[in-house]
Amino acid sequence: MAIITLLTDFGSRDHYVGVMKGVVAGIAPHAHLIDLTHEVEPFQIAQGAYLLEQSWKWFPPGSIHVAVIDPGVGGTRRAIAAQFEGHYFVLPDNGLLPVAAVVREITGQHPASSTFHGRDIFAPAAARLAAGLPFEELGPLIHDWVRLDPPGHQVLHIDRFGNVITSLREASALVIRGTRIDLHASNYAAVPKGQLFLITGSGGYIEISEREASAAARLGCKAGDPITLAGKS
Repeated sequence: MAIITLLTDFGSRDHYVGVMKGVVAGIAPHAHLIDLTHEVEPFQIAQGAYLLEQSWKWFPPGSIHVAVIDPGVGGTRRAIAAQFEGHYFVLPDNGLLPVAAVVREITGQHPASSTFHGRDIFAPAAARLAAGLPFEELGPLIHDWVRLDPPGHQVLHIDRFGNVITSLREASALVIRGTRIDLHASNYAAVPKGQLFLITGSGGYIEISEREASAAARLGCKAGDPITLAGKS
């Protein structure tokens, strides 16, 4: 049974995710669909790439990862499929792909709408792979696929608990929205309530946290906000 993961910025109030699942069910009814998240901030490609990078490696080889954060839908950007370490990725060619992989342009699909390639291109391609289509038959090899520039010092993601996940792997102190944070902790319980602190999260990135509270709400920050490195005080 093939696994297909889904990651989008579609949210849950509209029909888009359900329709993509319906397309997959019609082509590969035995595929096992797993939602990674559909709450990527609209149009935030770097956030989507971070979440995909954090997720794909925890699935077994042969898994197919569909990601749709696609502000260029209907334009000149290509639809691509990639293969890396036994995994497959199906997504727009806009920097979402988190690994250096063998990449093919997806061709030969039915005519697509100009606004919903998740339904018309990406879900069908993933389903065809799940149903046994050889990767090589999706389309021609390409070598000029879009690599996302390494993110600057910025907020990559804010999780449900309000932890502010940054693009930094290490930092002694930083400033965000005028607030300096230089307290470090090895775990959440090590810091009294009411204090902002820095902690290395499970994905290896520096996070700004507040014990049992939302650091993001306190700081008023969002994905994409800039961060400044600061020296020790």
